Amino acid sequence: MRCLVTGGAGFIGAALTNRLVRDGHQVRVLDDLSAGDPSGLHPDALFTRGDVRDRPKLWTLLQKADCVYHLAARVSTQESVLYPREYNDVNVGGTVCLAEAIRDAGVKRVVFTSSATVYGSQPRQPVSETSWPNPRIPYAVSKLAAELYLFALGELNDIETIVLRIFNAYGPGQRIPPAHAPVVPSFTKNVLTHASLVVHGDGAQTRDFVWVDDVVEALAAAGTAPGVDKSIINIGSGEETSINKLIATLGQVTQRQPEVIYNPQQSGGIPRLVADLSRARRLLGYQPRVPLKEGLQKLLSEDARFRSGRPA
Repeated sequence: MRCLVTGGAGFIGAALTNRLVRDGHQVRVLDDLSAGDPSGLHPDALFTRGDVRDRPKLWTLLQKADCVYHLAARVSTQESVLYPREYNDVNVGGTVCLAEAIRDAGVKRVVFTSSATVYGSQPRQPVSETSWPNPRIPYAVSKLAAELYLFALGELNDIETIVLRIFNAYGPGQRIPPAHAPVVPSFTKNVLTHASLVVHGDGAQTRDFVWVDDVVEALAAAGTAPGVDKSIINIGSGEETSINKLIATLGQVTQRQPEVIYNPQQSGGIPRLVADLSRARRLLGYQPRVPLKEGLQKLLSEDARFRSGRPA
């Protein structure tokens, strides 16, 4: 295939780009580098720095493309509370610009990486794709709105549209920004540097942590799978893990005793969230291969920041 990957220099995007190139596809990458780094991309990937809202640039990159993987987005849940207008502009407005360019260029399939945050709190777990969305933060609202725009414009313009709702992905190269860092790399760094782990609430809240290569496997499959138009598909591990269990497992794999500070005044967020993977198995042949403990061990061995036990 000839593919365009928006956000293709980011954490998941770079892993996807490199996988597609290794599989023999021609891959173009668009990324504004607000959170990405092109240095880790396969040399055969054609990188362009640019904004997903730049329609002329999109139209050029989409010529003769068979499939678009749309990953470009602002992704911090906490930051979105402070800057909802920017998140709406990039995540929703950027998606609409891309959909218009896809229509004009005649591309026939788009795979969109959405987020499990669109579910919010759900009375039944594991959560399935038929659950009514309950987004409670601007980031989640922006992802749900982007899904609906893609489905509507896809149907109007005969474009196959597939939405993958990604749960808590982790793996080598995931950014650790100074504020609002993802929990797995942030906690890993703190354990290795003997820094305290601050847990909001009591740590009993659960999440579905999924190894990045498992996510990439699903994305790659979605690019060519038959009979998936207009599908929403959960991509996670199917393994429900409390924050306390995550910390305990980190202690085991690092052979260090984490120092934990609980902040009961701060909400721990959604009480429970784990993916029902039935649809992913049926439509994509998806089967996550890396359980959490093995994933944390792989993170320590494969991420150069953590190999020495003293992260940079």
